Amino acid sequence: MNNITHTQVQELVTRLPVKKLPAAYAFLSKLTDEETPAPSLQVKFLSLSLTERRRLLAQQAEEMLIQSHYEETAKEREEWQGGDFGDY
Repeated sequence: MNNITHTQVQELVTRLPVKKLPAAYAFLSKLTDEETPAPSLQVKFLSLSLTERRRLLAQQAEEMLIQSHYEETAKEREEWQGGDFGDY
């Protein structure tokens, strides 16, 4: 199939009778809805206001402190960071 450009599609649409425009619009709209992927979590996060992003990051940092995230992994860190090189 030949590569079809946006310009070619636009030219076809301009030749449609006014009565057929709603059907063409509905068809093209449905096509774009089907092929548009859902935005990623990162994109959603970046679409928030700066104030909201800061609030969420502060909340997550607070939750990590409350849950003692860093204390839970202290023993594991000591195991792989501590000791002599000759302990193998």
